[in-house]
Parts: sequence; C-alpha cells; structure tokens
Amino acid sequence: MLVFNTSITFKQSGVHFMSILHIDSSILGDYSVSRALSAETVARQQALHPEANVQYRDLVRDPALHLSDKHIAAFQGAEVTEAALGEDLALGGAYIDDLFAADVIVIGAPMYNFSIPSQLKAWIDRVCVAGRTFQYGANGPEGLLPKGKKVFVVSSRGGFYTGESPAAFLEHQETYLKGVLGFIGLTDVTFIRAEGLSRGDEAKTTAIANAQALIASLS
Repeated sequence: MLVFNTSITFKQSGVHFMSILHIDSSILGDYSVSRALSAETVARQQALHPEANVQYRDLVRDPALHLSDKHIAAFQGAEVTEAALGEDLALGGAYIDDLFAADVIVIGAPMYNFSIPSQLKAWIDRVCVAGRTFQYGANGPEGLLPKGKKVFVVSSRGGFYTGESPAAFLEHQETYLKGVLGFIGLTDVTFIRAEGLSRGDEAKTTAIANAQALIASLS
C-alpha cells in the first residue's frame, strides 16, 4: 500500500492543523499532466498552510479491486474468508476515514474515453457507502461528510469539451465527479482544467499554463 505521511488532522493546544488528502489516478506516471498539476495544487496549499500534513493515495500503484459478487455478499453480512477481499474491504474503510480526516482534497482526474479512469471509479465505489457517507431521509439523499471541506479536481483531457464545443455532450468526467462528490456532501468543488492537450504543442502549453496560473492564484 502506497501511503505517505498518514497522520490525520489533529489539535494541539487548541490549534487546528490542516490535513490535505492527495489522490492521483492517471496511468501515465511521469508523463501525466494531471499528476503534475495535482502535485502543484498540493504544493500551493502547503505554501498557504505550512503546518498542513498530507496523505497521498496513488490509485494506480495501490488500486482497489473492482466490486464483485463477493463484495456484495460481504456487505450483506457474509463471512469473509479470502485475504484479498478482507484487505480490500479494509482499504475501503481507510478511504472513507481519509475523507473524514481531510480539510482539503485534491484529486487528479484525467479523462479516459469521455469519463474517469476505472481506478478512480473503484475509489468512488468504496467511499459511496450508505450509512457512512450518505443516507436517505424524508427529503431524499443526504451527504454525511462534514461541511466545510474544500475539493480541487485537477481535470485533464485531450480534446475540448466546454462551451460550444460539439463534443460537449460527451463530457462525463467533470459532471460525474461534481455530482457524485456532492452526493456524499462534498459540494465546494473547484475544477482546475487543462484541456486540448492532444491538439498540438501550442495548445498543450497554453492549457498547462492556464491551469498553473489558476493554481498560483488559489488563496
């Protein structure tokens, strides 16, 4: 399991120390724009809050299993006999603990085939748990994560999907993330977007520069 600096938010002598949760999901390693920009976003938050501690989750190097019939059986109370399944269920619980502990959440989320990486979807499937992060009440679903958490989603994609783009109807990346994060109570979401990355060197350079300017302006 790849986890760095796993201390959580704590209080000492009445002082609250910020906790930052940093999540990456790109499969491109050092060639990933979303990884580079998510790291810059975290660095900016650390510059603003030098006392902050950071927990890092690399969902590619340390992936969750995809949901299976054995997961469903375990959720319904069946005995867990497989070590891998037990470890995965524990990992899901740790993901939820991460969210409750974090004040700031930074998610690197590239677009793959008009949506998000399956690694990030597996993480979402672990943190959307009835009774833990959401519940259904008289007025419908209610997110259970404490209010006040700030989320930065670093969005990267090869084409253009905003404004009047003819491909806008294919955008199931940012819209999905905004919806599912809001469902569990994470409603303060800022997207740091770099799009058009496959449209030539000039477009890529401009997109990254614009995203970096937004990161630098964060306060």
